[in-house]
Amino acid sequence: MVTPAATPPPEPARLAELVGALSLATDLAAGFALETALRTSLIAVELARAHGVTGAALRDIYYTGLLRFIGCTAFSHEQAWYGGGDDLAWSHDLAPIDVARPGRMVATIVTQVGRGAPAAVRARAVARTLGDPAGPKKFATAHCDLAVRLATHLGMSERVVAALGQIYERWDGRGNPHGVRGDALELPARLMHVAWRAEVHRALEGPRAAVAEIEARAGGELDPELATRFVREAPALLADSPSLWDAFLAAEPRPVQTVTDAASVAEAFARFVDIKSPFTLAHSTRVAALAAAAAAPFRVDPATVRVAGLLHDLGRCSVPNGIWDKPGPLNAAEWERVRLHAYQSERILARSPLLAPYAAIVGHHHERPDGSGYHRGGTTAPREARLLAAADAFAALTEERAHRPARGEEQATRVLLEEARAGRHDAEAVEAVLAAAGRRERVHLGWPAGLSDREIEVLVLLARGLSNKEIAARLAISAKTVQHHVAHIYEKTRVSTRAAAALFAVEHALLAR
Repeated sequence: MVTPAATPPPEPARLAELVGALSLATDLAAGFALETALRTSLIAVELARAHGVTGAALRDIYYTGLLRFIGCTAFSHEQAWYGGGDDLAWSHDLAPIDVARPGRMVATIVTQVGRGAPAAVRARAVARTLGDPAGPKKFATAHCDLAVRLATHLGMSERVVAALGQIYERWDGRGNPHGVRGDALELPARLMHVAWRAEVHRALEGPRAAVAEIEARAGGELDPELATRFVREAPALLADSPSLWDAFLAAEPRPVQTVTDAASVAEAFARFVDIKSPFTLAHSTRVAALAAAAAAPFRVDPATVRVAGLLHDLGRCSVPNGIWDKPGPLNAAEWERVRLHAYQSERILARSPLLAPYAAIVGHHHERPDGSGYHRGGTTAPREARLLAAADAFAALTEERAHRPARGEEQATRVLLEEARAGRHDAEAVEAVLAAAGRRERVHLGWPAGLSDREIEVLVLLARGLSNKEIAARLAISAKTVQHHVAHIYEKTRVSTRAAAALFAVEHALLAR
């Protein structure tokens, strides 16, 4: 008796490389430039080393800085309401504000919130932001709660989880959501506060301004001892690197952490993306499950399409909620932002060699066989991307959107079948997805050689050896009509005998009907 060989365990992946690449999505969601989280992590861990921190505590600081934005989508829907539709700009513009300077805070809100929107929209945005004194606490509570949940899902240490619950706390106790102060704040949180504040102002105003801001906030927002050490070490901490990505990976405390289940990491980021809008909750996990269930009959790897499904919408974070949640049609500029979200998803995944195999799949899942898709507008796509496209379309059709109600599975099936017949989806992929969804429908794309329905009926009977008279009796038509049909069949299929016609029927799988 031969015992089947055991499936080899998956190769361990470096956790920092996975989470570091995916943190680019959190940068976009917070309205900041790519690599903001990487730089925050790098500054925090190098500042910690200068402060004498070693071992597991250093690793906690590394991941606390990296996951600084992991909860920022929790309040995106509400931020868009405050910010006149643009949650990304609202988050970015208010980041430099020091709540201990109310005059500067009001001035920033008045001059920045809703910038670029029509005057009436902007006025409402400013009034909403200034008129809700509980807004900062609501924001902090939602952000911290999601960060804690997702960090727990990622298997982060208790200290990292606790520190991410203190993202908006302050040394002087004037932070949110709980007013924790002084040494009661976790050390990773205090270091992250300094690193984040330094990076915000370095990016906006340059290194000198970053140092000045750290000095000004020492003892207020920031731990004074850590702030003083940062100022002393600032030239090294803020120095440019030829490759921030390489520097970030090199800075990871040893031994490096690994993970054997990339799908678990992908699932955490799927939840991060999907919670951005009330209309996309659980969308990525549904798409991943549907694509994985359809993978075997479509002859692709289920594990690959599952991870791709979980990560396919990472780029959604780059689009303001005022667009995703808009109840009416999008204008040209808004549609262009939507078109680019697939590009952003691909760009994020391409950063890491571990995730690069999924980049082309994700980046092509909005392409269509007839060239009507985006962002390339091409007619070809990887096989996995074609399956993902069908799964994404079916899931989206059965979910409510801001501009339409959810469609039932029967209606969604009809729409997807029509799309396949029109050449906008791969027919085989659609059939596999519908079967996985319990809708065993076939896509009829027309008969080969341009044969009509009646000609197919005649061809099948002809192939089985029936005479014209017998075919006429079976189909309740005249023998002369059958003769005309046979002549047309021979002409269209370019054959001249019954045997050749029968072979044509076999080659095109027509005898099973």
